[in-house]
Amino acid sequence: MPDIDGYNEQLAHASNNQVCTGGFHVKGADHYDWGMKARLSSIFNPKSGNTVMLAFDHGYIMGPTTGLERLDLAVSPLYDDIDVFMATRGALRSSISPATGKAVALRCSAGSSVLAEDMSKEQIAVSIKDAVRMNAACLAVQAFIGSPDEIQSIGNICDAVDAGMDYGIPVLGVVAVGKQMERTTKYFQLATRMLAEFGAQIVKTYHCEDFESVVNTCPVPLVMAGGKKLPEQQALTMTHSAMKQGARGVDMGRNIFQAEDPVAMAKAVSAIVHGGMDDKRAYEFYLDTKKR
Repeated sequence: MPDIDGYNEQLAHASNNQVCTGGFHVKGADHYDWGMKARLSSIFNPKSGNTVMLAFDHGYIMGPTTGLERLDLAVSPLYDDIDVFMATRGALRSSISPATGKAVALRCSAGSSVLAEDMSKEQIAVSIKDAVRMNAACLAVQAFIGSPDEIQSIGNICDAVDAGMDYGIPVLGVVAVGKQMERTTKYFQLATRMLAEFGAQIVKTYHCEDFESVVNTCPVPLVMAGGKKLPEQQALTMTHSAMKQGARGVDMGRNIFQAEDPVAMAKAVSAIVHGGMDDKRAYEFYLDTKKR
């Protein structure tokens, strides 16, 4: 006869030690499917709740950007200190080992090059089947809110969300800025909230004045875009400020791969994002880690 009392005691012990006892660690994701949550967990570290994305998708509009002339040589030294590759399928397939175990934010929208006068018109350029083949953790789609092609941008986001939901793949909505778009708190509040309302599970946007209010009005996690190259100390201060104001990570490109020492910079950014280090200590850490 089975030991019912012993079984009940084991069951009670197991119930008290469940992994999923509270809310999910990604903002706004409590009601998503298991697969969607699994992919979000590959992006946002379950311990810190944050992410360090390395953006090296610049070539899709800019060609061989400074610091990314040789993708294989530029990216491989940074593997240990980043969580997510933000890249195009061509760059990944040609230059990045699939054995790294890193999550992929797959650039799925594409449009004109920097040679065009207006770069605000993009289309979905990667099929959901190819995104699945690439094992994408999320689909990155850019939106030009406030541009003449705003409606097409919105359509791209909605189409990507619909396709992603079929396969449990989240969408990273990227707030683009250009000649027609402002870089104000009010604009970023508008654009980030719109992308979240259309269904994007993550939104990437730029740092701005009163960034905390942008975070607070967006119901999904915000990842700060690194933007143009800044001196290393300023870039670390911006990272610390964004994290303190509620960002759940950064998507940095030029401020890492164009740094004087990209590996040391990636380590310093990670120390802020995952370790809670302040910007002063992070800069000192960068200087100490930098190759002499």
